[in-house]
Amino acid sequence: MRYSEDIIEEVRSKNDIVDLIGGYVKLQRKGSSYFGLCPFHNEKSPSFSVSPGKQMYYCFGCGAGGNVFTFLMEYENYTFQEALKFLADRAGVALPEPVYTKEAREQADRRALLLEINKEAAKYFYVKLRSPEGTRAMEYLKGRGLSDETIRKFGLGYSDRFHNQLYRYLKQKKYTDEVLMESGLFNMDEKRGIYDKFWNRVIYPIMDANSRVIGFGGRVMGDAKPKYLNSPETLIFDKSRNLYGLHAARSSRRKNLIICEGYMDVISMHQAGFTNAVASLGTALTSQQASLLKRYTEEVLVIYDSDEAGVRAALRAIPMLRGAGLSTRVVNLKPHKDPDEFIQAEGTEAFEERLQEAENSFLYEIRILQQKYNMSDPQGKSDFFHAAASRLLEFEDEIERNSYLEAVSRTYGIETGALRKLVNRLALKGIGAEPREKPAGPPEGKKEKEDGIQKAQKLMLTWMTSYPEILPGLSRCITSRDFVTPLFRKVAEMVEEQYREGEVNPARIISRFEDGSQQSQVAELFNTKLSLENREEQRKALEDVICNMKESSLNYRISHLSPEDMQGLQRLMEEKKQLETLRETGLPADILPR
Repeated sequence: MRYSEDIIEEVRSKNDIVDLIGGYVKLQRKGSSYFGLCPFHNEKSPSFSVSPGKQMYYCFGCGAGGNVFTFLMEYENYTFQEALKFLADRAGVALPEPVYTKEAREQADRRALLLEINKEAAKYFYVKLRSPEGTRAMEYLKGRGLSDETIRKFGLGYSDRFHNQLYRYLKQKKYTDEVLMESGLFNMDEKRGIYDKFWNRVIYPIMDANSRVIGFGGRVMGDAKPKYLNSPETLIFDKSRNLYGLHAARSSRRKNLIICEGYMDVISMHQAGFTNAVASLGTALTSQQASLLKRYTEEVLVIYDSDEAGVRAALRAIPMLRGAGLSTRVVNLKPHKDPDEFIQAEGTEAFEERLQEAENSFLYEIRILQQKYNMSDPQGKSDFFHAAASRLLEFEDEIERNSYLEAVSRTYGIETGALRKLVNRLALKGIGAEPREKPAGPPEGKKEKEDGIQKAQKLMLTWMTSYPEILPGLSRCITSRDFVTPLFRKVAEMVEEQYREGEVNPARIISRFEDGSQQSQVAELFNTKLSLENREEQRKALEDVICNMKESSLNYRISHLSPEDMQGLQRLMEEKKQLETLRETGLPADILPR
């Protein structure tokens, strides 16, 4: 269903974008905007901007941008209708009863069908574990110390040794091959046709925060490879946006959440009473998962394996968690490798002690950093303190920075004053701010390079929406018809229409595009950056953009003009003379932003 623009605008205007995104991303005010770490790509320096004036967000690193609807569509993987419903409920706006389009209904039906298939598969695996075929798998789980109650709580199951049993079971329930293949539960080849992806494995159902089965993990019984196998991403399963065990941990009464690596770590901790444990799903922690944790807690304890790979994983996770606004500590499990092994060997009281003794995450990073240097060598010691000073510059808050500076000084035997001088000297040199990480490639549909006329059109749309007072004077030089890129022209027409109606509102324009990729493209048009030192540079830049756009527009319209249209040709020649006059006399003063 397509709701009226008035309803869409009412919902959008009643959901402040800073308030909404601030629930997912830690934001800090800088000037008229707010900045934070982008939740759509990994970065160490904030390039994600949220404008309360425009009610838009934009990432200057990866190009993601839009309004409150776009954010939920990208972050939560919502459709436009789902985002609208969520925001309407959030703002207390009553929506008309929906009448879905055919496409929207098909999409909703397909998601519901995949959830139904996963639920049926989970029931199948659960029953198989308790059948004679599941004896070996049950012995394995019991051997790992799991009780019947824990096995039931996490819905653990078994897929038997035959590679088509689940397929045959679901086919009896009349599901089509097409939708079964979409579920991620099956593979297909010429020899065997469609066959089960999981067979002869202990099965760990993966549930979302609402306890719906969205995927599976499987641990093989025997020596086959791979040892662990996970569902591929599907319409309902995005591993970067979900956490194993969150459906159970979200209701824990403990003051924090524990992030660990594996299914068994989560399960054994829950059985031992540490019901606040979750795990990332076979990949390094993502910024989306960090933001998901922020919804349920203010503090996260990191428990990764104590080997070298676990240390690397912890060092990758800490900036993500800190960037989401989470207080973070790291738990030391040595001499044991993981939580399951520790609890089996030393018990729950000792494990609780380790949780209480967890190390501040920044001091953990400094301790691991120190291990790279020879502290008995003067040069090695000096290099370490320079590296530590550089890391201390990450703290923008002076009180917080001083607290950590004093802690590092005490721990590593350097005078506080000497370390403070080093930090200040590096700050003056601009050292310490790590280079912004760029995404591996341009966003889909975005060219790596753009020509000058495209950049000119984007700049003009940014100026038109940032300084709508220039529009009356600007209309004497260029109008929406001078935007030669179709999307840009359409947006320019909307800006002109809004100005005539009394208010230029970029966020409302974005709402008129339901496709998420188009919304991001439009958001970019309102966030093109150009650093200008003074009013004269501003005048010259605006004049150049107007002249370049006008020349491109004239060339385009002349090339597409019918040879018989003499009146049209005469108008274009007149506009060409006006362009030459503009270049000679310069830009009228009333066009410049105030």
